[in-house]
Amino acid sequence: MRPVAAPETQPPRAELKAAVELYLALHRAPELSGAEHSTAALLTDRLTALGLTVHPGLAGTPSFLAELRNGPGPTVLLRTELDALPVTEATGLPYASAVPGVMHACGHDLHAAAATGAAARLAATRADWQGRLLLLGQSAEETLTGARALADDGLYERFGRPDAVLAQHAAPLPAGTLAHATGGPLMAGSRTLEAVLHGRGGHAATPHLAADPLLMAASAVVRLHTLTARETAPAEGAVLTVGTLHAGTRANVIPDRATLSLGLRAFTEAALDRLQEAVRRVLAAESEAAAAPGPPELTVTARSPVLTPDPDLTASLRAVHAEHLGAGRVLAAVPSPATEDLTHLTRLADGTRIPLAYWMLGTTPAATWRAATAEGRTVPANHASDFAPDLRQALPAGITALTAAARHLFADGPHAVGAFPPSPEAAP
Repeated sequence: MRPVAAPETQPPRAELKAAVELYLALHRAPELSGAEHSTAALLTDRLTALGLTVHPGLAGTPSFLAELRNGPGPTVLLRTELDALPVTEATGLPYASAVPGVMHACGHDLHAAAATGAAARLAATRADWQGRLLLLGQSAEETLTGARALADDGLYERFGRPDAVLAQHAAPLPAGTLAHATGGPLMAGSRTLEAVLHGRGGHAATPHLAADPLLMAASAVVRLHTLTARETAPAEGAVLTVGTLHAGTRANVIPDRATLSLGLRAFTEAALDRLQEAVRRVLAAESEAAAAPGPPELTVTARSPVLTPDPDLTASLRAVHAEHLGAGRVLAAVPSPATEDLTHLTRLADGTRIPLAYWMLGTTPAATWRAATAEGRTVPANHASDFAPDLRQALPAGITALTAAARHLFADGPHAVGAFPPSPEAAP
């Protein structure tokens, strides 16, 4: 076992300055899922300058893998996302998004800057560790398609399986804190569904000669939300959201079809299966009640498995984080119905699992948190137009958390990683 370097509470000033500048550049120029070409180029240029070897354009997407070999030892993969959201920023920050209608409203710019900052710290301290560092920049996490594309493209067949995967995610918690899972799931599994309701178009003046799919859709939206309120046990924590409804072109024309996009979230595959079947039943019933000319179509466009961090690895890294950041800044995470597609890269098709450590990174400024707590209101959260991480606290903590976790695994070797046993089921 190699000696472990003394705990660091934050990176050196020069490295932190470079990470801040990278974050600001990323935040000003967000890109949507699958189109993160400039984002990837900015990151890979920085990683190449740090001495990492970059493999760009994975799976025909902007995703990339950067590699730093430093002698024999474990392979540790850090994952960051690249994509932003179709949200118009309303933070009023001087470095707000310069791209109309697009914003880093989920903190992926923070993740990328922190992961690159950790790579810089590890590259500068190679004498303190041995092994192989991988940094994965993943496209299209927000659409829950990026990780699956990489798995299907044979990421690990090309570059080898890591001994552990590390990732973190911005969350509306006090800035500079970390929150780990306590042994069970951290994030829900999900299904994204696209539904088409078929009608019979016609003139608004003669609605009796038509079958109105917009009315079917409106009725279905109300009924669909009862599936979690009245057909699902509250303890299951299931969530159903109708995110879009599109139908029609003019007020005097009854359309011939309506489309809905739905998101299902739950902490078991059985619950997701049950919800999906209930959605099909409700849509079919509304179509039949309206004498639709044909049954509805229902397609699964994306899915993500439940995300459960390795409990042994999580316990060891919680202690590492407490040592570096202070025990008061390391919290217990409440399971969240938020979803994440990274499990496609840790629960593999051959039934094996790669140990995953995944924690939440607090981003809410202290003053905002105190005021909201005192007044009994919520704080700006992910996907909101006013989501604005406290950069001074969150970024150093994110860099330190990844760096300390990687060093721990490199120093202690493969036996530091608590491996999952083979899974009896293949990854979906």
